[in-house]
Amino acid sequence: MMRVQTRIGLFGGSFDPAHNGHVMLADAALAELALDVLYLIPAAQSPFKPDDKPVGGGARVKLLRLAFAGRENCKVDERELQRGGISYTIETVRDYAVRHPDAELTCLIGADHVPLLPQWREADELADLVVFAAVPRPGGVRVDFPAPFRGRWLRGVPVDVSASDIRARAREGQPFEHLVPPTVAEAIRNLKLYADQT
Repeated sequence: MMRVQTRIGLFGGSFDPAHNGHVMLADAALAELALDVLYLIPAAQSPFKPDDKPVGGGARVKLLRLAFAGRENCKVDERELQRGGISYTIETVRDYAVRHPDAELTCLIGADHVPLLPQWREADELADLVVFAAVPRPGGVRVDFPAPFRGRWLRGVPVDVSASDIRARAREGQPFEHLVPPTVAEAIRNLKLYADQT
């Protein structure tokens, strides 16, 4: 029998910059969760990194589009950048639930966020609207999802790629090309991103 329900994945983050770990995670999520589409949602400002000042949204969107070029089932969604302010997951999930009332929504999160889910904004409503898929960290311990949250762990291949490490390498003139898709590395150099950050 043919599956009718659409499976939508939501992958939010700073994406400052988009890197190979993001691409590998997206590929794993699409395959393991049988997603029809995965939306990549750059945050205007992460509530988990209130002191971080990411580069402009336009540059991050450009890098995301380059990193995922040719992947028809991966789409960049700029709603959080357009909304501005702190980007709360519940607000984005509500938007998707309204626009896709019959879809199954799955939100990708890092392993370190799993035990903190009850502290997320409007946690009960969030738990009702979306299923979570957690990304294992290299050598990390998998924990149960706290009630009432529903979730599963991706098998994938845990990768240890850090956007902050990439930014530091770019700033210090160290090689970072092995950590990002070639088109992203070229854009970072051409746009002189991260070079002037302290």
